[in-house]
Amino acid sequence: MIKRHFFLVAAAVLLALMVVAAIVKVSAGDEKKAAGPGGGRGRGAQQVSEAVVAQRPFSDQIRVLGVARGERSVNVTSSTTELITRVLFADGQYVSAGAPLVELQAREEDAAIIEARANVNQAQREYDRYKALADRGVAPQVMLEQAETGLETARASLQAAQARRGDRVIRAPFSGRVGLTTVTPGTLINPGAVITTLDDTSTIRVDFPLPERYLNLLRPGAQLTATADAYGDEPFTGRIALIDTRVNETTRAATARAEFPNPGGRIRPGMLMRVAVQQGQRQSAAVPESAVQYEGAGAFVYRIAPGQNGSTAQRVEVEAGAVENGFVEILSGIEVGDRIVGSGLNRIQPGAPVSVGGQGRKSGAAK
Repeated sequence: MIKRHFFLVAAAVLLALMVVAAIVKVSAGDEKKAAGPGGGRGRGAQQVSEAVVAQRPFSDQIRVLGVARGERSVNVTSSTTELITRVLFADGQYVSAGAPLVELQAREEDAAIIEARANVNQAQREYDRYKALADRGVAPQVMLEQAETGLETARASLQAAQARRGDRVIRAPFSGRVGLTTVTPGTLINPGAVITTLDDTSTIRVDFPLPERYLNLLRPGAQLTATADAYGDEPFTGRIALIDTRVNETTRAATARAEFPNPGGRIRPGMLMRVAVQQGQRQSAAVPESAVQYEGAGAFVYRIAPGQNGSTAQRVEVEAGAVENGFVEILSGIEVGDRIVGSGLNRIQPGAPVSVGGQGRKSGAAK
């Protein structure tokens, strides 16, 4: 009986030892897998790309919005209420200064010209007759003078009638391109009603507010660039033509006028222009945009720091400055030469181990 109990106890102990050995073996296998080929050093490390903080040039710029205007622009209108008898231009046509655009009904003016010419002819005949008589001594000199005065008066009346007739033809005040129109022969036009528009777009003007603190830094003739939504990031180069003599008391800014050459008329009046005025360059620490993450009003990066079991990612708050050409200016928080995580910040946990990949190393310096 004692032998039987002894064998049962020995079998139970042996079975327990086998179970414990199996558990230890499984745990060891899991730890080996987690450790990877390099052992425990890289266990659970997130592979990341690396960027190095480096010096990079940044431009000091004033960025403002303005609206494009033609060098000369006008709405063509009439000063009287009258019927249009002829339209002498086509939509979008380029016209020269003084070219007739529309002709208004002018029956009374035409009749007045006919009457004035008849009066001139009559006055001319009387003058000729009295001059011949005065030359022979038959007519007194005073009669000749009266006839001469009458002739000059008749000629002045003819010129006035012709001027009134000329007012019935509306002409282009300067060379430019006309816009769309809805008037046709027979349209009754009223004073102030727009017949068409006329724009000289050989040069484009853009007025924009210039903060008073920059008045001492910028002068007429300074170079600037502008972009328009219609052409993406394509820059248009111009210059500051004039700065207003007054500063607005409310906005504390003076109005500056920029001029841009416009060959081909690509910039059209009314376009919104984003104007950038260069003030020079400075050297600052910079990192790629992908290395900076923003949270509220602050920004941070992950600095790669050495640890007991390899490299770790340390979250560091930074003061970000200008953003230019894919790089962010760093004013404080990290130093030139620091190694940071270049991308994939949303997958990083502060203090977590990281493994820097062999590819994707970036530098904040311009290459």
